[in-house]
Amino acid sequence: MSDVSSNDNSAESTDVMAQFEQLRVMVESEFDVEEGFVEYGVPTFYVRLRGDSKEAFLRLIGRMDSLGFIPVLRMREEKVVLQAMPKPSTRPSRSVINVGLFLVTLGTVLIAGYVQSMLFYSELGIIDLSLNLVGTLTFAGAIIAILGSHEMGHKLLADRHEVEATYPYFIPGPPPLGTFGAVIQQKSLPPNRDALFDIGFAGPLMSFLLSIIAAIVGITFSSYIWVPEGSPTLSVPILFQLIGLVFQPLGAVPPRPTEPGKVLVVLLHPVAFAGWVGMFVTMLNLVPSGMFDGGHVARSLVGRREHRILSYLGIFLLVFIYYPMAIIALVLSLYQHPGPLDDVSKLTTRRKLAALGVVAIFILCLVPIFPL
Repeated sequence: MSDVSSNDNSAESTDVMAQFEQLRVMVESEFDVEEGFVEYGVPTFYVRLRGDSKEAFLRLIGRMDSLGFIPVLRMREEKVVLQAMPKPSTRPSRSVINVGLFLVTLGTVLIAGYVQSMLFYSELGIIDLSLNLVGTLTFAGAIIAILGSHEMGHKLLADRHEVEATYPYFIPGPPPLGTFGAVIQQKSLPPNRDALFDIGFAGPLMSFLLSIIAAIVGITFSSYIWVPEGSPTLSVPILFQLIGLVFQPLGAVPPRPTEPGKVLVVLLHPVAFAGWVGMFVTMLNLVPSGMFDGGHVARSLVGRREHRILSYLGIFLLVFIYYPMAIIALVLSLYQHPGPLDDVSKLTTRRKLAALGVVAIFILCLVPIFPL
């Protein structure tokens, strides 16, 4: 038995039609409307693009927001379809969680830094608490700076494009790093492909630059040591090798050992190791799969079908680079990338050229390595 009278239904229907007409007026102010109708309860319009369709869509986002709607622009059988979707409600972020996780992660990273510093100086036969303290603090500072700048790069560009996003959530972990990284949560979709590219690329670019600084400083404070042939060594990215050709350890090469079967290697200072970690993380993030940063960049360049193909190619590549991440990428790739609100407008030429820089950074940071 219904408690809604026919008059109530009539009033509700009138309100829906009035709202639909308001939305139609808004859409017609920015696009040429060919047809408008309600499809499964969603106001839908077939539109023709104008010369400034990208800017027009951005204006429409602001106008529809006053009614509690967000526009979504897609291609459907060679027609441009604009739908007005109800704006989802979002819970306000609790900054106390961000601060709490940061403080805990800072503690675990300091512990990891102490372990790294002790191992470094014990290999050199040095026992000095002041040096251990410096090594601990510089390692922790480098790791926090690299990972924090990565996520803040996403956050700042999200704010610039008016995409709602949280501040970074740091994730504590055990040595040798003391952390499993950091993440931010995006609570709304980027308005267009330009914004999707910017947000996706900003994080890896920031961590890439900070990793270079950490590598330069860390290699300078590293040391030469002799080790037995066949001893396990850390594979390093191309960029790390190039930095090592220009900036070398300041310490003198120790005397050649009398026994044969020894090779000279560089023992990385904890800060240099932090730079290596930063490059490795940057490379992993730029794999063009699923919801990885590289996946966002790839999705800004191509459509859904092409993005899915690139995702599986990225997973295949990860099998040879670091196969645990291949499993994560596979799971994330099961969910289709939503794309931006405006999935019709193209990426700017400047950003298409910048995409070559994304590929260059990936190659420079590439290092085939298996679980640490």
